Amino acid sequence: MEATTAAPDRLVKLGLAFRDSKTLLSAVELGVFTLLAQQPLELVPLAEKSGVHARGARDFFDALVALGLLERDESGRYSNAPDANQYLNRNKLSYIGGELELANARQFGPWSMLTDALRTGKPQSGARGTEDHRAYYADSAILENVARGMTGGSLRAAQAIAARFPWQEFRTLIDIGTAQGCLPVQIASAHPHLTGGGFDLPALKPLFEAYAEQHGVTGRLRFHSGDFFNDPLPTADVLVMGRVLHNWDLATKMLLLKKAFDALPGGGVLVVYERFIDDGRRFSTAGLLASLNMLVLTAGGFDYSAADCEGWMAETGFLDLQVSSLAGDIGMITGRK
Repeated sequence: MEATTAAPDRLVKLGLAFRDSKTLLSAVELGVFTLLAQQPLELVPLAEKSGVHARGARDFFDALVALGLLERDESGRYSNAPDANQYLNRNKLSYIGGELELANARQFGPWSMLTDALRTGKPQSGARGTEDHRAYYADSAILENVARGMTGGSLRAAQAIAARFPWQEFRTLIDIGTAQGCLPVQIASAHPHLTGGGFDLPALKPLFEAYAEQHGVTGRLRFHSGDFFNDPLPTADVLVMGRVLHNWDLATKMLLLKKAFDALPGGGVLVVYERFIDDGRRFSTAGLLASLNMLVLTAGGFDYSAADCEGWMAETGFLDLQVSSLAGDIGMITGRK
């Protein structure tokens, strides 16, 4: 038997990482970071204001300190760590906690059944797994949770696309599968000459319009209602599909790319952004786990490499394909008609 001097600490830490994750997700759900953004609080008032029972309060908040999410001064007052204060305060436009709220409410439970998904190849997400999004979105609480999650997951990428794409060369854009409209709102805010909007199921319209109004761009952005399986896509100089294609099987991916190609004018551009898997499929932990997330949640979705997407776009007819990195683990591919 081969001897080893390696300690098992890495394996144990990885195996129990769900405890770290759920502690953060619960803190977001309970509004701890939003509460502490107002003022530092001692243990008892923090527990009372956040609705945490006395039995678990001290361990919970001190665990957040140990995780680097909260700080505690010598007088016992808790406050947010700088990054938590910036990104997990619901009252800030930089809030990305919507993605974590979505993960907590819609993904954490199904992921406990990953083994079943691996054995059967079937989603473990109930209504989401049927791909009947009209029925799924009929529940207003689910609708708002999903829309906020899409905003939280898209914000940094949207800001990067607004800064790095040559928008001065174009006049109009439409975001396909826009949810609240995070991407067109960020781009329109940064480029006053642009007009356009977002395309999604009719149920998202009030959330889109409220978000656009909050950011002062309602005069230039309009919501386009439709179902991208049954309706033609609206036309614009630039169409964007952000974290959309990974929800579907290959045949559907190709269908949506073809519909985007057909909707674009000559010289128009499609932008696709995702958590791409590295071409060698060795290092992109985030992309590979995102693909497992599609296994757990959807009937046929999967994530893919930039090379995969380039091949599909080239087969559809797109030219001048270019790949670039955006924020964090998200990348972007552009292709011209």
